[in-house]
Amino acid sequence: MSLSQTCDVAQTCDVVVVGLGAMGSAALYQLAKRGVKVVGIDRFSPPHDQGSTHGETRITRQAIGEGEVYVPLVLRSNEIWKELEAETGERLLVQNGCLIMGSSTPASGGVIRSAFLERTQTSAIAYDIPHEMLDAAEIRRRHPQFMPREDEIGYFEPGGGYLNPERCVAAQLDLARALGAVAQLGTRVISVSPEGSGVKIVTDRGELLAGQAIISAGSWASSLLGAPVARLLSPARQVMHWFEVDPEYAGHWSQSPVFAWGHGPSPNDFFYGFPSLSGSNAIKTAGEQYDAFVHPDEVERTVTPAESVAMYEAHLAGRVRGLRPHAQRAVTCLYTVTPDSHFLIDRHPESERILVVSPCSGHGFKHSAAIGEAAAQCMVDGTSTVDISAFGLSRFSP
Repeated sequence: MSLSQTCDVAQTCDVVVVGLGAMGSAALYQLAKRGVKVVGIDRFSPPHDQGSTHGETRITRQAIGEGEVYVPLVLRSNEIWKELEAETGERLLVQNGCLIMGSSTPASGGVIRSAFLERTQTSAIAYDIPHEMLDAAEIRRRHPQFMPREDEIGYFEPGGGYLNPERCVAAQLDLARALGAVAQLGTRVISVSPEGSGVKIVTDRGELLAGQAIISAGSWASSLLGAPVARLLSPARQVMHWFEVDPEYAGHWSQSPVFAWGHGPSPNDFFYGFPSLSGSNAIKTAGEQYDAFVHPDEVERTVTPAESVAMYEAHLAGRVRGLRPHAQRAVTCLYTVTPDSHFLIDRHPESERILVVSPCSGHGFKHSAAIGEAAAQCMVDGTSTVDISAFGLSRFSP
């Protein structure tokens, strides 16, 4: 059956979700859970490794240094992850603690990283999130694999940890299908436009009409949304590396909290990592690049050994112990960055029936379950229980 046969008139298809990664899979599940007749479309077969939602692990933390406005999203997401775990039997959320390190007198780290430690602690206090502030000596005592300078401090949150992005996406897609959602995979969306009282979606497999549409296509969203939204979305190539653990530090790395470390004034002076997962004998770590924008169909997917060497020398050398300097493997992913690095969740200026969901500028997965719920509520009720007004388009108006 073709897609147009599956959903060919607005009355039989309430909502179309374009892009089934972190946000789209969550929205599809939440809509199906509410009894909405919904179709999800993805050009690949999620979970996949072509976008932003892959790589075994994604950090989650409850106090959010990017701003207090995010805290309700992550707290609600944690509730949803646990509900999904109970329903599916999958292990999605591991709360092994999160350690954020940086200078006690930091220079600006760009818009999103400015006063990151301070704002994280402020969020924790405002929402009564358990945490500790640690000096360099205490960090080294608890976690000998880390070597902070004397002027560096740490924020430790026992409720932080990591999510498995592939399992999270797969679990929500499976549940959505079980509830009646249609997932049309391997299908490229060519255009999305208002059509009468609905929205027309043109794909390489035909056309369909829906009452409303959610565009959660990540780095491909700009090609579908047009002006003025497209100018706000800049895809950036990112690289994740897996470095082998020295045997004498295997215990420290297997018991490590997830960590993030800002060590300089540039937005690129930042890296993060995870514990050594069972059987891996390696840790995953990555920096962030905000100065290498790419087209998602033209991004260089091959990671050279020189890139891993540069990662080690720029971030790991002199800061962590117990890692060998050559990566076992490395893969790319994409951030889609807004000018202020905050989320973009709003109705399209040319159609109230089209909801733009994210992009998330590299810090969105932890919030994705709640964003999917909020998007579904906007489709069904016209508004969401979690306030998402801070993520509106109006903040970019001249």
